[in-house]
Amino acid sequence: MGSAVKLRNDYSAGELRRLARASKDVRQSSRLLSIAAVLDGMSRADAARIGGMDRQTLRDWVHRFNTAGPVGLVDQWSSGPPSRLSAEQRSELAAIVEKGPDRAIDGVVRWRRVDLRRVIKERFGVDYDTRYVGKLLHRLGFSHISARPQHPAQDAQIVEAFKKTGRAR
Repeated sequence: MGSAVKLRNDYSAGELRRLARASKDVRQSSRLLSIAAVLDGMSRADAARIGGMDRQTLRDWVHRFNTAGPVGLVDQWSSGPPSRLSAEQRSELAAIVEKGPDRAIDGVVRWRRVDLRRVIKERFGVDYDTRYVGKLLHRLGFSHISARPQHPAQDAQIVEAFKKTGRAR
């Protein structure tokens, strides 16, 4: 059986409760209250229950509290891996999407995620999943709704003549 982890003694239970009350982060507040309960002499299992965690999780937070103080009890989220496309490549991709495909070169009349995946792999050498291409397009400011493509041989004058026009009211 392991030994209990010693808590740092430069904070009192009252100070930790005061910090928990002033904190804007709910999770940090519950962790501070659990540690304050331990300082008051409550069992670790009961103190962990106050913070909505188990005893082992409280032990992990005590280690973080001992090394970094109350600031160490805030969640530290990772920003994730860096983008595989540079800012210039993303702006070039946005220009490609904005311009639209050339039927003779690209072989399509409108961009689909599968087609853009192929273009990204050919131009930039980056292989994305089709679903991620949709997320990338959303980050670039494009929506999933696209205009209906026009047939390349469509004549604008014939379209205007075909439209039904009603009497002016």
